[in-house]
Amino acid sequence: MTHIVFRAATHADIPALVTLVTCAYRGDASRTGWTTEADLLDGQRIDVHGIEADLNAENSLILIAEGNGALLACAHVAVEDDAGYFGMFAVDPALQGSGIGKQVMREAERIAREHFGQRAIRMTVIDVRDELIAFYERRGYVRTGIKKPFPYGDERFGIPRRGDLQFEVLEKAL
Repeated sequence: MTHIVFRAATHADIPALVTLVTCAYRGDASRTGWTTEADLLDGQRIDVHGIEADLNAENSLILIAEGNGALLACAHVAVEDDAGYFGMFAVDPALQGSGIGKQVMREAERIAREHFGQRAIRMTVIDVRDELIAFYERRGYVRTGIKKPFPYGDERFGIPRRGDLQFEVLEKAL
């Protein structure tokens, strides 16, 4: 297994983060891994401005996992609505299933608990992503039943290939 080093992202990491998140979720490259959204969405998953906003926000950081000098995975960890927030989670598709994602999740949860002082962490997942939701449930996240609308018409979040997309909030006690 690759030795992983964690660090907070800087503005210099933005191009590599856009590339990693895009290849983990969109287009043919994403089909190498199991987290692909290519059948649900076209277009971009994240852009430079979104990452800049996360880097500049209070109580927010982007966690980077590196191995042998290469970017392996990332996640956005923040405080939102009086809880930790876990998002923009991406693992290089060629490395998915290797355990790196689980290590990133544990580190993100630790940061939410120890650095941000939160007792719970939440995420949003497209509710038709049953396999992905099951992955998170095996790691202690529970479905809250809270649904949020997908931002149809805002291409910053992708171009939907179907009309029934919405997000579900998952939560885990820390």
